[in-house]
Amino acid sequence: MFIRTCTAIVLALVVSLPSAATGQRHSQDAATLRRQGLELGYNLDHADALTTFKAAILADPEHPAGYRMAAAAAWIMILFEQGHISVDDYFGDTRIYQPRGVLNARLEAEFDADIAQAIALADAQVRQHPDNADAHSQLGAAYGLQASFGTTVRGQVIASLGPARRAYREQERVMALDPSRTDAGITLGMYRYAVAGLPAPKRIVARLFGFPGDRPLAIRLLEAAAQRSGDTQPNAMFTLILMLNGEQRYDEALALIVELEHRFPRNRLMPLEEGRTLLRQRRFAAAKSVLRRGLETFVSDVRAKAPGEESRWRLALGMALVGLGECDDAGRELRAALPVATRGWVRGRIQIELGKIADLGGDHPQAVRAYRQAAQLCSQDHDVECADSAAQLMKVAYR
Repeated sequence: MFIRTCTAIVLALVVSLPSAATGQRHSQDAATLRRQGLELGYNLDHADALTTFKAAILADPEHPAGYRMAAAAAWIMILFEQGHISVDDYFGDTRIYQPRGVLNARLEAEFDADIAQAIALADAQVRQHPDNADAHSQLGAAYGLQASFGTTVRGQVIASLGPARRAYREQERVMALDPSRTDAGITLGMYRYAVAGLPAPKRIVARLFGFPGDRPLAIRLLEAAAQRSGDTQPNAMFTLILMLNGEQRYDEALALIVELEHRFPRNRLMPLEEGRTLLRQRRFAAAKSVLRRGLETFVSDVRAKAPGEESRWRLALGMALVGLGECDDAGRELRAALPVATRGWVRGRIQIELGKIADLGGDHPQAVRAYRQAAQLCSQDHDVECADSAAQLMKVAYR
């Protein structure tokens, strides 16, 4: 690949200029570029983030972090192109059955090349410095990213167990070597939380593979990681938001969301997360206000939009309006959401809200038709919660 050719050239230049001052300057330049790349990525400027991480690699081609962050940017771009944009994509039953679609071959190849180089460099550091916590952290983070990509993009759950287990062990080693490295708790907490939510037979299998489950400990690990300043803090906060929503600790999730909105003002998806969390609290008026402003930002934002993104905004706003009994406005938003929805479970949830509007208007037969369609759409997309809700509403009219 082009990047490997460039890296080889830079390596040759570095070898020919082996002064400590030059090496230190390159390392500092690379660290600055990595921070800039993270800032761009969290603000949804994905392509610019990837370009900046590539520049960080050229500045310091022997550091694994640049390659890992470039791989992470490619991964996020792939997920974005497939329409995976919110907590709802990883929350509940729908997360297990994400349709993979056609992959962006260029981004997939870049991910594979960069993550392989990150692992190779980090592994060499661990062999050279076996008691260095940061070396183990770099290796664990690289293996963790490889496992996440395999699961979320390629659907290779079994094949990803090996990298996931290596990631977990490396981060355990980090905390054993340096307990102050609470950032290791991102990986440890994430796996513990995921395993705790599995059915009992699967939890037993996971434990045999070395993955214990413990929700309270998982959240404590993420809370500690989210309090640690540094490059990993936003990642810890995003992961903690997912967990807090799962635990129905909505006020705490909202506090983190608002903080991230201030830190990354160009990330138009944060108000969507805020609105969805307010909806889970049934704070419909507050959700309406946030989502209206967010939808206006979405419409005016000239940057690339994710497939189906508009339908998510209009569905959420429609839900808030239904909750407030503003049925005419809700109907307009929901009918506008239907033709731009790309997922069956999204279309199903739109039908549920349209059914509620019919119920509020006293037309339960029409509502039942919408609920029946919702149940079919959601069942086909493995959204059990949505299908169950539709079945219940068919029996008892919404009021």
